[in-house]
Amino acid sequence: MIYMMQMKRLFNPDGSRDLSQQSLIGGNTTNLLEFAHCKYPWAEALYKKMRGFFWIPDEVPLGDDKKQFPNLTEAEQEAYKKTLSFLIFLDSIQIDNLGALASYITAPEVTACLKAQAFFETIHAQSYDYLLTSVVDSLTREEVYTMWKDDEHLLRRNKFITDLYEEFIFNPTEENFVKSCMADFLLEGVYFYSGFAFFYALGRQDKMGGTVSLIRLIQRDENTHLALFTNIIRTLREERPELFDERMVRELLGMVTTAVSHEIAWGQYVTHNQILGLTDALIDRYIKYLGNIRCRSIDLPEPYPEVKEHPMPWVDTFASMNMTKTDFFERRVTNYVKSGSSLNFNRLRPPGEG
Repeated sequence: MIYMMQMKRLFNPDGSRDLSQQSLIGGNTTNLLEFAHCKYPWAEALYKKMRGFFWIPDEVPLGDDKKQFPNLTEAEQEAYKKTLSFLIFLDSIQIDNLGALASYITAPEVTACLKAQAFFETIHAQSYDYLLTSVVDSLTREEVYTMWKDDEHLLRRNKFITDLYEEFIFNPTEENFVKSCMADFLLEGVYFYSGFAFFYALGRQDKMGGTVSLIRLIQRDENTHLALFTNIIRTLREERPELFDERMVRELLGMVTTAVSHEIAWGQYVTHNQILGLTDALIDRYIKYLGNIRCRSIDLPEPYPEVKEHPMPWVDTFASMNMTKTDFFERRVTNYVKSGSSLNFNRLRPPGEG
């Protein structure tokens, strides 16, 4: 049976502060944000972590990147442009999509996390624009901003995510809500990763250091977004197990394998096996490895049991934002993490990763 969802009331004088009456969806919420009295402590910890990660793209200098870009190989330049075009499109639409999901979430602390994520997606979109206005010429910038609809490969993989988003927006059933959350989970946990790996491959060659610094900051944020949707899906499974029947589990697994195949095909198409340290075979195993990790984190069976080891551990070394870095301006040793709570990301990856 299909159950339509109702948007939560903005003003609900009949709402209850009794936590036993609260739930992720369908709860009788007052909409009052009370972190000291909330149903989901994980959301409070996550919100504090996200809040502590505030950063400003313009603080990262890109003068050296502008000088280096013309000296990149043709393959590196093309991969740079295509990867940015993909990131720009999906991070931009996330801003609105998160608000659509939040309209049906009846846990104010979880809504706060979604709104915080939307804010950071805006920073990410600004970061990509900052890269393009600072590093490449105006004609290249225009090319990148229209590539998402001109490149058939990019258009096809963007539609997979956006169709799932719009299916819920225009037909807000509980089943479509689950699938939309899963699409967010896959976007944050699978879809960006061959692109991140490409930028880190440049970083290993001491190329485009400012770009790599911005990508590190963006991926650090994406880890919190991934943690958010991991917890949302796990909470839904606990509170509404009937939504995750055998048919739905098969469909969610199918979404994982589709996202993995899309990301592998895209990564190989973008790099053309011509980026030092990033072969087609490595991309294939890396994305499948991530697919296994993501499935384990939400209690789905691993779709690629043959992939056991991380094929590119250097990616996680580059991505780590808790390692000591050098300040952009004063050149003194600092740590990017300004503040935050002890949020545990171990449920997102096995021991040894990261």
